[in-house]
Amino acid sequence: MKMKLCGLLLTCLAAAQIFPSVSFAKGTPDEIARLGKDLTCVGAEKAGNKDSSIPEYSGKWLGVPPHVPFKGTGNHPLDAYPDEKPLVVITAANMEQYAARLSEGQKALFKKYPQTFRMPVYPSHRDFRFPDSVCQTAKENAAAAELVNNGEGVMGVTGGPIFPFPKTGTELLWNAIIPYRAYTEELISDNAYVLAGGAINWGRVKSRNLGAANEPGVRHKTEGQSSYYLNETLLPERDKGEINTGMEFFNFAQNPRQSWRFDPGTRRVRQSPGYGYDMAFPGTGGSITVDEVRIFNGSPERYDWAILGKKEIYIPYNAYKVHSPNIKYSELVKPGHANPEFMRYELHRVWVLEGKLKEGYRHLYGRRVMFIDEDTLFPIMADNYDVRGELWRTSMLNHFYAYEMKTWQAGVGFYHDLNAGTYLAFNLINEQPAAYKLNENKITPQMFGPEAARRMGL
Repeated sequence: MKMKLCGLLLTCLAAAQIFPSVSFAKGTPDEIARLGKDLTCVGAEKAGNKDSSIPEYSGKWLGVPPHVPFKGTGNHPLDAYPDEKPLVVITAANMEQYAARLSEGQKALFKKYPQTFRMPVYPSHRDFRFPDSVCQTAKENAAAAELVNNGEGVMGVTGGPIFPFPKTGTELLWNAIIPYRAYTEELISDNAYVLAGGAINWGRVKSRNLGAANEPGVRHKTEGQSSYYLNETLLPERDKGEINTGMEFFNFAQNPRQSWRFDPGTRRVRQSPGYGYDMAFPGTGGSITVDEVRIFNGSPERYDWAILGKKEIYIPYNAYKVHSPNIKYSELVKPGHANPEFMRYELHRVWVLEGKLKEGYRHLYGRRVMFIDEDTLFPIMADNYDVRGELWRTSMLNHFYAYEMKTWQAGVGFYHDLNAGTYLAFNLINEQPAAYKLNENKITPQMFGPEAARRMGL
């Protein structure tokens, strides 16, 4: 199976081996010299593909493009390409024509929903770029960053990618775990768990996050906490008032994730040991695991990770429309899958990363295949297999370039259970009066942890 996939890849790296305890991340002088030249400053190929369906990287826009009347953070994102039409619409009837550029999860969705699932493919764009400080951090990390503690920890500089030249699966995974994204984030979002018959269980969460690794223009060492989170359940009513909060570190072996939960019934805060991995994410009806929020989060320890190379596939990209306040949930959330009318797919090069469950470890997923955009290093999609090797769940995140913070933001995610015929629409904001509040710098570490949860629950 691995050999068959490699035949489809643009690159089958000789380094696509598993190196669980040794880092080979440091780039050579020749490699580092390519950053900002034939490679982008974070290591992606600048050139387009052979048939020009993937354009050359331009990076012509930093922040708000001149033609976009964006009014600042907290407002819903505005489309940078509002007048474009799909180049092609892939359906169950013509999917074989495009099969080489589809994931296994996408093919499965066409087979399960042949009458309704379709993928509108738009022109591909590579127009946005990172701030110069991110480029500088990438260059510094290329020469010095390394894995520690069998890949459960990382040493480098924050504020940019850790491994611009990932040579092992674990290095690539760390790029995806801590990409350059929001420093501070606040939002109230809705979740729709859509059952096979079309009935919907609704949830609503107030979230607050602090990504210490991504303070704009600041480069810290990978020491201490990497991020903080706090989620307060607003719906359903039976769970209203529940608070989950915690913090993550740059080294899971030395400092595992710490988490606490406030129970509104007992009005007590209790520590949640071992929170993560394949535990059911609160408020989602068990439809996703804790560690698949944003495709993957947490410690890499339970899997052997391997780079399978790069591939050109259709992925959700420049996903502005799906977050529009002009769309009602009743229009977007349909039985089986989201309304394709509001989706936007583009052809891009992605890293393909495989995780296989280690002997002696347990998890609901025996194998995971993740697709990581080479330009942003954000994980975009994943196919998750059960312990028998059968494709079980497939997920996709809709990212967009958030003008106010000059990097990309993970928006609504769609998590499909192919066996049950259900899916979760996670982090919907269309009907919320405010969208993401990003990098307002009003969030501090004191706003997380057990004392913060206790104060909020009183």
